[in-house]
Amino acid sequence: QVQLVESGGGLVQPGGSLRLSCVASGIIFSIAPMAWYRQAAGNQRELVATITQNSGTSYADSVKGRFTISRDNAKNTVYLRMNSLKPEDTAVYYCRAMRYSSWGQGTQVAVSS
Repeated sequence: QVQLVESGGGLVQPGGSLRLSCVASGIIFSIAPMAWYRQAAGNQRELVATITQNSGTSYADSVKGRFTISRDNAKNTVYLRMNSLKPEDTAVYYCRAMRYSSWGQGTQVAVSS
């Protein structure tokens, strides 16, 4: 079965940085398009960033220029580097294999002073 394990979240001050990781199993990772989503309290889950099997990337306008998605196929891991964090980035962040329908438990990111 598909398993996605997110980690790296935490509490950070505005302007700070975090790197999220997602380790995937149960998929052919090297050819799987991957994505990061987030869900703030009371909000819908929204797409944050995507990365193709060829490492093409796309970003939501709200994070463009601040976040970077990347992948390491040798480690079956997708990353989300988040810089210049803002309070509005506070959310639970989820990894997604876009051709599958499973979610991990997510990792909480809280940006506050």
